[in-house]
Amino acid sequence: MPETTADQPQLPPQVAPPDVALSDLGPYAVLGVDVVAVPVLPAESGDGDDADADAAASGGTGPVLGPGAAELCEQLGLDLLAILELEEATGAAGEVTRVPVPLGGPDNADLRWVLLVGVGQQRPVDLRRAGAALARAVRNREAVATSVPAVAGPEGLAAGLEAFVVGLVLGSFGFRWSGQEPDQRPVGRAVLSDVEDTEENRAVLARALAVAGAGWQSRLLATVPSNLKNPAWLAAQAVEVAARAGLEVEVWDEQRLAAEGCGGILGVGQASASPPRLIRLDYTPRRATKQTPTVVLVGKGITFDTGGLSIKPAEGMATMKRDMTGGAVVIATMAALREVGCPVRVVGLVAAAENAVSGSAMRPGDVVRHYGGRTSEVTNTDAEGRLVMADALAYGVAELAPAAIVDVATLTGAMKVALGLRTGGFFADDEALAGHIAAAGDASGETLWRMPLADVYEERIASEVADADNAGGGPGAITAALFLRHFTGDVPWAHLDVASVGDSPVDVHEWSAGPTGFGARALLSWLGSEDPLAGVGS
Repeated sequence: MPETTADQPQLPPQVAPPDVALSDLGPYAVLGVDVVAVPVLPAESGDGDDADADAAASGGTGPVLGPGAAELCEQLGLDLLAILELEEATGAAGEVTRVPVPLGGPDNADLRWVLLVGVGQQRPVDLRRAGAALARAVRNREAVATSVPAVAGPEGLAAGLEAFVVGLVLGSFGFRWSGQEPDQRPVGRAVLSDVEDTEENRAVLARALAVAGAGWQSRLLATVPSNLKNPAWLAAQAVEVAARAGLEVEVWDEQRLAAEGCGGILGVGQASASPPRLIRLDYTPRRATKQTPTVVLVGKGITFDTGGLSIKPAEGMATMKRDMTGGAVVIATMAALREVGCPVRVVGLVAAAENAVSGSAMRPGDVVRHYGGRTSEVTNTDAEGRLVMADALAYGVAELAPAAIVDVATLTGAMKVALGLRTGGFFADDEALAGHIAAAGDASGETLWRMPLADVYEERIASEVADADNAGGGPGAITAALFLRHFTGDVPWAHLDVASVGDSPVDVHEWSAGPTGFGARALLSWLGSEDPLAGVGS
């Protein structure tokens, strides 16, 4: 690939997530902020332990105001409960009631708004949604002090604080490529009040920011237009990530891919002016020994997908800059492993190619030979993701002796048909690994539904001229998974097909309209647990 030149596109500066800090003070006592936000609990929450001892309550007939609200009412001379009643607020998670304070407060002349933020049942999912709603409500503001995460209470503070911060950061996400300044910027600073600034809470905050940062980074990479984002550019991003995160990195160019027999990656990428790459990132925990097991992550890195000669219709290509979401997720996950305390070795592999159309394009009927020798008949060039991932899976199994291998890809439109736009799908051939992935999806807010590895459809991927047909037809998500399974050997394996959630049509909760970067939070929830491989392979 030629060196980048000045006339090639360059990614303009992007908005940054808010700075987040802890404070022992109540939100009313944090000076220099122009917004104060306090939680609102539904009426049924007000007569239990969830309401703070000093909360302003409604007597059980309406929503309840949480920590710091009573002092705020007294300081500003406002009847916030009456305002909630007037606005018919319910305290539902993510509901925001705005109260202007045009003259500021007696101790804080900068104050301009009080926000009353619904926290629902105060579960992590509710606090994540509350954080995202607050982020959107304070765009273009300088600073906000909020006691919302304090409603989680001492026992639930770690989970509640992490969920709120993840929602706050990801709800702030924005991308813009324009000569104009962005219309909306994230709030510059967020002070989490009524949360003790202890070493333990600082560790929770650091983990939350790492998880949120991975979600932000995977979303950003998936959103970058493909006139900039090609395989070499994606590899360069991985190299930069490795330098920041203390990872080892290695990149295969097209010559090495050919020498090592990666025919799937080469075949998919052969029509493009931008040659393919295989990216490897290595993480080793600080206390690793020779007995520390290895997990391999594999990401689909198709930087743009025309469908090849089996070309997509125009509307089908509109979102294909994000067809490398799996690769983005692997890169972003690798960057955050140290911060979440991952106790196992992890190797991330990203198979990157552009599926283009030219005179040298792979044709229907071609046969490609993958790493290790297995062959695939290409009956549909738009079923390209599984071809590049097959090489990476085969390499990971043969060379890295993993205890488990997990791949992530925007692989099949069939998954969107099956699950809609809010739930990702996954397959697994190991029950313990399946349990870990499902639990991580639920805990992280990236919900994953297990699909069946139905052997009855194995005949659909049979080929008369090769070891397999790359496009076995319906049920498409299942036949794609069955195709990949042949490259995983006897290693416990899970396959995350996130095509259903690769794009969000609108802003909803922590998701912004556009590419989602779905999967990084779920993988970090799993790999950042105390024993990610408990029971796996047994």
